[in-house]
Amino acid sequence: MTQDEIFEIFDEHDCLTGTARRSECHGNPRLIHRTAHVVVYHPDGRILLQRRSMNKDIQPGKWDTAVGGHVMPGETYEQAAVREMTEELGLPETTPLKFLFDSRIRNDIESENVRVFSTVSAGPFNFQKEEIDEVAFWDIQALKQPESRIKFTPNLIQELDRLFN
Repeated sequence: MTQDEIFEIFDEHDCLTGTARRSECHGNPRLIHRTAHVVVYHPDGRILLQRRSMNKDIQPGKWDTAVGGHVMPGETYEQAAVREMTEELGLPETTPLKFLFDSRIRNDIESENVRVFSTVSAGPFNFQKEEIDEVAFWDIQALKQPESRIKFTPNLIQELDRLFN
């Protein structure tokens, strides 16, 4: 991950309008870019979360969706999800994905169009230590508790609310 990565920029209808550097996108919410997330379910129904590295520029140390990453130029959302799942958790590229929903992240720092997928895996996980401090499965009740949610990224809370409602 470098500040010089190039992201494709999209309008509110997810139509390509141009490109910008990562460093420009993070700090300018007018520059809408794409991300792909993967919710990883354990076969028993628990959900895997990652605790973001303390070195991250956005939401360091917070618990987040197990897999999340920017869609690179020329990639589809699904290709990005597979790449990120392999890079971040060490899951095989052949791990099946299921489309769940599209969402939008809009805040003072950035704007992202997000496509959310799911998969089922009990691990083992070989997570990317530069990006992730730890991974853990959480049961559904713990994910709903207010005292847990203060440790979550706003994006994760939004996704969980969508999953549970």
